[in-house]
Amino acid sequence: MRQLFPVTDMTALASDREWSLDALADAYAYPEGDGPWLRANMVSSLDGAGQHEGRSQPLSSETDMRIFGTLRGIADVVVVGAETVRLEGYRPARAREAFAARRAAAGQGPAPVIAVVSASLSLDFSLPLFTEPLVPTLVLTGAAAPAERVAAARAAGAEVLFAGDGAGVDPARAVAVLAERGLRRQLTEGGPRLLGQFVAAGVLDELCLTVSPTMTAGGAQRIAGGPSVAVPTRFQPASVLEQDGFLFTRYRRI
Repeated sequence: MRQLFPVTDMTALASDREWSLDALADAYAYPEGDGPWLRANMVSSLDGAGQHEGRSQPLSSETDMRIFGTLRGIADVVVVGAETVRLEGYRPARAREAFAARRAAAGQGPAPVIAVVSASLSLDFSLPLFTEPLVPTLVLTGAAAPAERVAAARAAGAEVLFAGDGAGVDPARAVAVLAERGLRRQLTEGGPRLLGQFVAAGVLDELCLTVSPTMTAGGAQRIAGGPSVAVPTRFQPASVLEQDGFLFTRYRRI
């Protein structure tokens, strides 16, 4: 893997090298501070597709999955939309020995919490994500969510958090509610609708975007959907890595 930006030592960048998980964790470390930091991790084809036939995996690579695992390995919580849980077959996050010491030193649990965002709570609560997590799965919803579905979630072992006055979730309140529980290092893996909501609410701090050297054509969704913002949100590059034609970019909001 080559580091393309920031460039500080051209000699060191002259040849590819295998980045250890520790090196990747250092490169993607969350900024210091007490407030929440919301980071998104997404993949896109060259022609802007955020998925192929409903899933992101066809656009991915082995190195992309190493970075995916690293970002999870240093996060307090992974925030994901209900539709993505269904399409991608989400399972509980697992404890990984490679990050155990780092997580312990940071006061984190053995694995990140999974937080599922859903207004209707139309989820299969018999799935391992809810019945077999290492740490209890959270469900973020609105105060007007169906009472019977709230009860079903709790019966399955999930913890329900309310982050909105109506049926839906207010993105800014979701970030705040998680932070109040000590889950400051936040990672969202989409899907596009949820990411679009975070962007529109102005609470996305950082985007880790893998640019896949593929073309898909068709009408696949972009990485962020929903209504457009009145003024485009500006981000600046923080780093760019390259491996096998894939670009692993990181942008921070200005």
